[in-house]
Amino acid sequence: MPTPSMEDYIEQIYMLIEDKGYARVSDIAEALAVHPSSVTKMVQKLDKDEYLIYEKYRGLILTPKGKKVGKRLVYRHELLEQLLRIIGVDESNIYEDVEGIEHHLSWNAIDRVGDLVQFFEEDEKRIEALRAIQKRNEEEQTT
Repeated sequence: MPTPSMEDYIEQIYMLIEDKGYARVSDIAEALAVHPSSVTKMVQKLDKDEYLIYEKYRGLILTPKGKKVGKRLVYRHELLEQLLRIIGVDESNIYEDVEGIEHHLSWNAIDRVGDLVQFFEEDEKRIEALRAIQKRNEEEQTT
């Protein structure tokens, strides 16, 4: 099982490969705001743990295991962003909030979040009812 830090790298590598077709150490370092030497160390660890294949100066590719984990991590991140939008979290807070919580939820909790998102999306009236409650609560706080 990857650590939260490993998950961040796998997720970022997966997204870079999906977007650009490749992921270089410098791209990963820039995306995660870390030093390239830190990326190299982590990439070597991920290679050892069989999430990717890394060849110095030649780049890296995700193994089937790495692709599977990467896809699931991107899904988790996007699902949590979706939930926070539905419940009305300010857009400016969503990314940081997801980064703060995504590693602390079990996959069972993520599955239930998926059920909740589906519940709201299947009937727009449910979202409207939530907005009405939020508006009422905000009005009560200001009076």
